[in-house]
Amino acid sequence: MGELRTRLAAIVTGNRDRRAKPKETYWLTRFVLLRLLGFVYLFAFLSLALQVRALIGHSGILPADQFLQKVHAVGGGFWKLPSLFWLGINDTALVVGAWIGVVLSLVVLFGYANAIILVVLWALYMSYVHIGQLFYGYGWEIQMIETGLLAAFLVPLLDGRSFPKRPTPIAVIWLFRWLLFRVEMGTSLIKWRADGCWKTLTCLYYHFETNPIPNPLSPWFHFLPKPILQFGGLFTFFAQFIPPWFFFGPRMLRIIAGLLTLLMQALITVSGNYSFFNWLTILPIFSLFDDAFLERFLPKRLAENAKKADTTAEQHKWHEGLAWAFFVVTLLLSIPVVRNLASPNQAMNVAFNPWDIVNSYGAFGSVNEERYELIIEGFDGHEWKEYNFIGKPGPVDRPLRQIAPYQPRIDWQIWFAAMSTPANEPWLIHFVWMLLKNDPLATGLLADNPFPDAAPQKIRIEYYRYKLNKPWSGKPVWSRQLIGIWLPPLTLDNNALADFIQQNGWD
Repeated sequence: MGELRTRLAAIVTGNRDRRAKPKETYWLTRFVLLRLLGFVYLFAFLSLALQVRALIGHSGILPADQFLQKVHAVGGGFWKLPSLFWLGINDTALVVGAWIGVVLSLVVLFGYANAIILVVLWALYMSYVHIGQLFYGYGWEIQMIETGLLAAFLVPLLDGRSFPKRPTPIAVIWLFRWLLFRVEMGTSLIKWRADGCWKTLTCLYYHFETNPIPNPLSPWFHFLPKPILQFGGLFTFFAQFIPPWFFFGPRMLRIIAGLLTLLMQALITVSGNYSFFNWLTILPIFSLFDDAFLERFLPKRLAENAKKADTTAEQHKWHEGLAWAFFVVTLLLSIPVVRNLASPNQAMNVAFNPWDIVNSYGAFGSVNEERYELIIEGFDGHEWKEYNFIGKPGPVDRPLRQIAPYQPRIDWQIWFAAMSTPANEPWLIHFVWMLLKNDPLATGLLADNPFPDAAPQKIRIEYYRYKLNKPWSGKPVWSRQLIGIWLPPLTLDNNALADFIQQNGWD
């Protein structure tokens, strides 16, 4: 009887110990992180493959080969601007490299990822970002580079199975949490510092109408009652500033913080076309969740495979050591990032080293109260016809589309150009020059070409104010008012235009 009591006590005590201190494993965490990474890479490289020649090809809007020549002329090179295209650049290399990225992304998405594949994806994408100039200057580009490099430390060098023999390095999990902290904290601080409407909780009065490319749900968000929009502004602050402090805390608080952050990113994702940015930010959120939490939501087969892998796991000191060495390097490179976060002159979306390893992030520090659109029109000798783009607003009755996570990059740049002047947007003048010639690279970036048979005689750009109409009103999606001419009519025989194109080497 005494022996039986001892055994029962041991079992009860053991169970209590396991409940008190559950073992945190990250097999499922790694599985989800890598599948999401493959998904994001897929759309990033697909956007490249379908647009790269028109944007930065030899005859594109901002030729990358000319850009590299200029960088070299001022003493730049690989170590100042890392890119595989220093080895050689032409349109074939640009397109083939992008499609290689698409194929490898699919390999990762469908469950096979080793360090070699992930390093190739990282090096490829970094190579494009560093020569992409204006079209690849968004914050999520350097975030993609940093995320891709972190992922390469998650997995063995050769074993690409979903559940390899090596456990997930905890150092890399912590680095993903540090990345997420910087993204969320940088975004919250830049909002507080940059635009007073975030402090008065009125930014969401305008944001859904003025965001770069509204989607079908944007009007419904825009016309929510103002008290709800004010609460949305308050929740934005709360969800982006408070949870990050618990990313490194106890398990339960960390999970709650992750769920709040996930909810915030999900709301942003469904309210507009923000490229793959929010999907990329959702990815490191899963570093806050361990296997015991994720197995409740994933197929039972995956949970069983994770447990089986954990019982047969083999520790590899060099893999763990490499992960911890990179952890130390990241901490050292984080010093200027922390200084930037603490600075009242905080800069967002800044890389502090040529490899974009540890960066500072932020988004929508300021919000426009009015939406202005540049409408490009061509004249065929009889009438002016409007060029329509894949995502940006144009005809007032055209339904809004869901484009993201795909990114039509010229649509985004025209949104920025509407806040500027022709003198500050030379690339757009070059785009007009290409349209005057009915260049198939330029027209390939459009939703349709209104001049399929012959090039227009002249092109102009008009400047409109756009306002959303209530989606239940029966009116067109937009109302618009002509403000003026942003760019007066240009023709191919315009001497000033020809000189401008020649001076920039675009002829």
